[in-house]
This record gives sequence, structure tokens and C-alpha cells, in this order.
Amino acid sequence: MKGISGAKLILLQPTPNKGVGGWASQLGVSPHHRVWLIAFISFLTFASLFTLLTTTSRDNSNAAHLSAQFSSSIPLSSPLPSHIFDTLLHYALASNSSSRMDDGDLRAIASVLRRRSPCNLLIFGLGQETLLWRALNHGGRTVFLDENEYYAAHFEERHPGLEAYDVSYITKVKELPDLLAAARAQVKTECRPVQNLLFSDCRLAINDLPNQLYDMPWDVILVDGPRGYHPSSPGRMSAIFSAAVMARSQGAGSTEVLVHDYEREVERVCSEEFLCVENMVGHTDQLAHFVIPRSAAGSADFCANRTAATSPSVPSGSS
Repeated sequence: MKGISGAKLILLQPTPNKGVGGWASQLGVSPHHRVWLIAFISFLTFASLFTLLTTTSRDNSNAAHLSAQFSSSIPLSSPLPSHIFDTLLHYALASNSSSRMDDGDLRAIASVLRRRSPCNLLIFGLGQETLLWRALNHGGRTVFLDENEYYAAHFEERHPGLEAYDVSYITKVKELPDLLAAARAQVKTECRPVQNLLFSDCRLAINDLPNQLYDMPWDVILVDGPRGYHPSSPGRMSAIFSAAVMARSQGAGSTEVLVHDYEREVERVCSEEFLCVENMVGHTDQLAHFVIPRSAAGSADFCANRTAATSPSVPSGSS
């Protein structure tokens, strides 16, 4: 029991009157100095917090400024990078859809867009290639015209940003001979090659589009609509005539016009009548490619080297 009886007991008692300020009393700080010490510590805390907030705000401002500079350095009308262009065309050619264009026609149109885009592109007809044409003309303006207002609205709803308008065609394929005869008779008046179609009374003129479209200098026009496979179908007489007038009437350069289904009589006859053989620069079995120069306001005829007037028969349908 020696170890136990020899132990000493140490008792710890609290020091009176120290409380919160005990540490200050031990340091020998007077109450007056204690107030200044607390004020100094509070000032340091406030200064540190203010510096932190200011630095964070400055960093955010710099980041926003750099982001704005980076965004503004990217051209809004830059063309589609070539590898993306090639990829989109590759998958379009690989499609097994029965309603798509032939490979040669797809390649020919894509070649024009590769060279001209970003550009003002006007397309008659909505279809299998609609989204492809819009994508290949990245940075440009692509406008679609279709005979079916519900189809146009459907495309715009499904694909935000797509610009499509419906057209009311008053022609029929079976009326081709009469329509051509009337256009030839009025070639110096209502059906002249240079005019604003908005005010035209020519039977072949499309004059119910938004006003701005008539003032647009179109770089490329593709005629792939409306329907023309039946005598009672609207046919593409108005589309080809209007494309020919638009190409000649606005801007300072030339317009490339492509007509699909060129093997059919309506497309072939109207192209020769209004786009002219002397302006043809290439063709496939189903696609004709014309380059139309701007014309003077007093131009008397569509074709400078017209030889003999074409006498079309009454089309019986698709060929």
C-alpha cells in the first residue's frame, strides 16, 4: 500500500473574475486596450472579406470579358468546315431511302454549295434533302418554299430556325402550252425577264411571298418542287420562271440555278425557255445546272441566242 499512501492529490480551482476576458487579463491588457484590440481584429476580418469578394468579382468579370472576346472572334457567317461537310454528304449518300436524290445529283448540288456557301440559298420544295441543304449552307440564309402549308409548318415546328413558306400555285402541268404562249406574248410587259415579281400580273409569276424575298440577291436557287408527275399537278413552270426573273433582277453577280427532274418535259422546256441553253454549264440525267448573269432593266428577252420557239406537247405525267 506504499504506493497508494504516498500519492499526492492535486486540486485545480478556477480563477475568479476572468470570464471571457481572462486571456486579456493574463496578458496584462487593460480594459481600454482590450476594446482597441477587438476593434483591430474586426477591421482585419472585414478587410479580408472585402478583398476576397472584390477578387472574385474581378475574376468573373475577366472571364466574361474573355468569353465575349472569344465569341466575337468566331465569324457568324463562317462556312462549314470541310471535314464536317464531307461527313454530312457521306451519310446522305449512304442513305437507303427510296425518295432521296441520285448520287450524281446530290454530289453536283453539294459541289455548288461547297463553292458558294455561306450564301443566300432559295429552294423550291421540301423533302428528303431539306436538312442536308440547310446544314451545308452553314452561316448563310436558306429559305424553302413549298406548296403544302401544313408541311412547311411541320418542318418549322420540328426544326427550330428553319425558314419555310407556303406558295399557292395556280398552274397545272396540262396547261403548259397555253402558259408558255401567254408568257411569250407578254415577254416585254408582264412577263419580262427583269422585274419585281411582287407586282407582276404574269400568270407564271409567284407574287405571294414575303416582300423581303423579292429584294434578296440569291446566290443559288434549287428548283425541286412543286409536284409535277401528273397532268393536274401544279408543275414547275412558275418556279422556273420566277427563279429566272429573281436571278436576273437583284444583286451584282450571277445566280446559279439548278433544276431537278430535268428529264421531264415541263422542267426541260421551261428551263430552255427562261434559263436558256447558253447559260447551261452542266447536267446529269436528272439535274440541269445554269449560271444566270444579272440583266439590265430593259432586257427584251430571256435568251440571247434563241433559235426556234419550243412547241411543247401536253404532258401526260412523269417521264
